[in-house]
Amino acid sequence: LMPSASLGDTVHMYEPSGGSAPDIAGKGVANPIAQILSGAMMLRYSFQMETEAAAIEAAVETVLKSGNLTGDLMEEGKKDTAAKTAEVGDAVCAALSGP
Repeated sequence: LMPSASLGDTVHMYEPSGGSAPDIAGKGVANPIAQILSGAMMLRYSFQMETEAAAIEAAVETVLKSGNLTGDLMEEGKKDTAAKTAEVGDAVCAALSGP
């Protein structure tokens, strides 16, 4: 869930702090939230788009509170109902679009 940024004098890089997780690549089980929040950081710090960054953060919060979670955020015994990577991403997009 942790976004990160390496801010240089002229070049900035944004990425999740958790690494690439090649062992789960292509399985649809990765949590996309840190990548999405890294995008919000990019909008805020590289493009001074505070309103847009805040909207993404609010959409992520809405999705997390809704319980639409990937398995890494779920209790043992409930992981069989975990959302796939794309489902969580789609839910964030839907929350951005509003009701």
